Amino acid sequence: MAGFLSNLKRLYLTAYNWVVFAGWFQVLFLTLKTLKESGHEHVYSNIEKPLLLAQSAAFLEILHGIIGLVRSPVSATLPQISSRLYVVWGILYSIPEVQTHPIVSSLVISWCITEIIRYSFFGTKEAFGSAPYWLLWLRYSTFLVLYPTGIASEIGIIYNALPYMKESGMYSIRMPNKWNFSFDYFYLAIVVLAIYVPGIPHLYGYMLGQRKKTLSKSKKA
Repeated sequence: MAGFLSNLKRLYLTAYNWVVFAGWFQVLFLTLKTLKESGHEHVYSNIEKPLLLAQSAAFLEILHGIIGLVRSPVSATLPQISSRLYVVWGILYSIPEVQTHPIVSSLVISWCITEIIRYSFFGTKEAFGSAPYWLLWLRYSTFLVLYPTGIASEIGIIYNALPYMKESGMYSIRMPNKWNFSFDYFYLAIVVLAIYVPGIPHLYGYMLGQRKKTLSKSKKA
């Protein structure tokens, strides 16, 4: 029974990683095609559905960590995935005025390359038991550049959305109301931006530690 469950888990994780890999590959292809043919103004409109699907699929990774399906700590997975879900749904999907901003292209390209490498690494590892060293190196090295460009783009797109949030009052709840409760989406965005300040060095430091440990272990092997 244990062997059957182990094989089932491996089959599921292999399928999950390669399906999401395909989603991010499609997003990257459409992004580069649009940049070449139409310009950055049309990138988001051409990638919206596959982008939302590919990024939303990452929510399952939080569940994978909670139920012990993978060994990745939820403390590292949760903030990164939550921030991305907020950016794609709470900013890009919700605020059309920022969808044509040039920063969308740098954001999506940074995410795509990162995720194509990450999902292909884990997909290969689940399918064959291990991944080639070059893929391991890419998995634990490309973030040195792609993490800063991705984070800077996330911060930039949230910052550019602030005036539209404030002007429209979107998703906000004003007093008086029957719940005697108020909520301002604009100030939530400010709080999110503030969280990036301690979050960036924490996650970057965690990934540097993982890189050192994983690559040194691979060399010894």
